[in-house]
Amino acid sequence: MKLKLAIIFGIIIWALIYILSTIFNPIFVDNVPHINLLIPIITIIVTGFFGILYIRTIETNEVVEGVLVGIVFVIIDIFLDWIFFVMPHNPSVLFDNFQIHVISMTILTLLITTFLGYLAQMTIDLK
Repeated sequence: MKLKLAIIFGIIIWALIYILSTIFNPIFVDNVPHINLLIPIITIIVTGFFGILYIRTIETNEVVEGVLVGIVFVIIDIFLDWIFFVMPHNPSVLFDNFQIHVISMTILTLLITTFLGYLAQMTIDLK
């Protein structure tokens, strides 16, 4: 596992999710006030993009690497959320319900990275 690359990507993913959710939150809250689709959509797009960048560099055991990098991404997300928002009691759009955020982010991240690892091991012939 390329731990240094996974940590860097995990920090970038966390920062992009926070920045994009802060930018687009007013648009979604005004137009769709009772459903919070913003965080899951941004998480899927950003994690998918950086998951692809990470998995592309792996040659063997892509599924295992997908699970491991997903775990690293989740740990980094929870750690940074805890440091920047939970401990200083700094409210954010991410934390209307912190437990739901952690559970949904964990499930989404692990599913995306594992699925990307599975796809990376497949040989596709488009004839």
